[in-house]
Amino acid sequence: MDEIETEVVVAGAGPTGLMLAYELALAGVETLVLEKLPQRIEQVKGGGIQPRTAELLESRGLLEPLLRRATPREPVGGHFAALPVPLDCTPWRTRHPFPIAIPQWEVEEVLEEQAVAAGARVLHGAAVSGVEPGDDGVVVTAGELRVRAGYLAACDGGHSTVRKLLGLPFPGRPGTRRAVLADIRLSAVSPLVPRRIGHMSSLTRQADGYWAMLVPLGGDRYRITFGRTDRAGTDRDTPVTDEEIIAGLRAVYGPETILGAVDNASRFTDATRQVEHYRVGRVLFAGDAAHIHPPLGGQGLNLGIQDAFNLGWKLAATVRDRAPSGLLDSYHAERHPVGAQVLHHTSAQRVLADPEPSEDVAALRDIFVDLLRLPDANRHLAGLMSGLSLRYELPGNHPLIGQRVPDADLIADAGPTRVSALFRAGHAVLLDLAGAVPAGLRLPPRVDLVRATCADDLGAAVMLIRPDGYVCWAADGLTASGDDLLAAIAVAGIATR
Repeated sequence: MDEIETEVVVAGAGPTGLMLAYELALAGVETLVLEKLPQRIEQVKGGGIQPRTAELLESRGLLEPLLRRATPREPVGGHFAALPVPLDCTPWRTRHPFPIAIPQWEVEEVLEEQAVAAGARVLHGAAVSGVEPGDDGVVVTAGELRVRAGYLAACDGGHSTVRKLLGLPFPGRPGTRRAVLADIRLSAVSPLVPRRIGHMSSLTRQADGYWAMLVPLGGDRYRITFGRTDRAGTDRDTPVTDEEIIAGLRAVYGPETILGAVDNASRFTDATRQVEHYRVGRVLFAGDAAHIHPPLGGQGLNLGIQDAFNLGWKLAATVRDRAPSGLLDSYHAERHPVGAQVLHHTSAQRVLADPEPSEDVAALRDIFVDLLRLPDANRHLAGLMSGLSLRYELPGNHPLIGQRVPDADLIADAGPTRVSALFRAGHAVLLDLAGAVPAGLRLPPRVDLVRATCADDLGAAVMLIRPDGYVCWAADGLTASGDDLLAAIAVAGIATR
């Protein structure tokens, strides 16, 4: 048996695992990703990037290569429970107010290319078969390979092998509705088939005992999600047949819609579950390995990538022994409530999106549609679904603390730039908009001082921004000494030195 060592081993080369590998490699942490599949399946699966995820990817220079692969989409906001009122993200001061349509496999391909270029290693066809956690590290077995690492990040999906090997509970609710997800090709289409990706409400239909969502991907390629309105369905381990897909297409889109080919197909349920602890000693959980929920509102891929952004810099600081006490534990403290919130609102959406609503639910839908037309209600749900309204509970009294920083235009010493461009290296940023930071102040490693001016009011004269783009300290003016500022950096959880 071959034996190797690495600082961090990541189980799973999906969007979450690859995003985490990139973040760790960017921080100089030796990272090995183990992926059980011998090669990537070109499956659309989680096919959308939400506005906040787009901002985070742009802050690392990763958005542009993804946009080049994106599927054309109408410039329209996201949705809540597929109700026919677009969510308006413009009040949240974002450059990316609309979801971006892109197949999950293409997200994975770009992230793997970038993670490897940054120094991470990815092994395909390496299925985790054993996990031996210890006080000072973890040993992971994958076939004939034995890996010793300081930490293991389990990003291996809803059926996480790591979670099962450790015997950890996955509490929640089992699925009550079964559905099919398939990437297909159509040789003929009826007028009922959508020609372009628009608002979710324009892509969903139901007829003759079936509900379906058909998303055009270009040419003859489509992604279809469908099920029976009577909640009947086949066991999830039973292969999907062409006949099933043909029956759903014919029922919802008419006999003129003809299946040409099936590229891939799988089943899923609306189960809702979340691990109790995102950190168990030297093992951390992220993405679907930590939480699963109904696929409503395009949350899953985005929730996982944002887990990785939160965990990456904290785990890197811990591995490099420059993390304040409790920093790694703050990953669970911050992200577990976010996951719980997504489970909560997707449960609400499950009721509102029922294809065969009761009279009471139908009345509730009508009321909800009216509420979505109110600017304040729409803004609230737009912030919730896009991730733009997320605020972490961090120490400090300034109103900006815990919030994301909008991607404003800046004039820095080196010339015009944007807030997002300050985070390419994955460092924290001390942004001085008033020339208030003492000259010659020696900051800890991986904290960059940027002096700039900004035409927009960002809400503070000086702010310390974490590598994941959230304010952890701010001041309207700086009257404190340099020592006090360094103490604030330590309290904010960025570095001890």
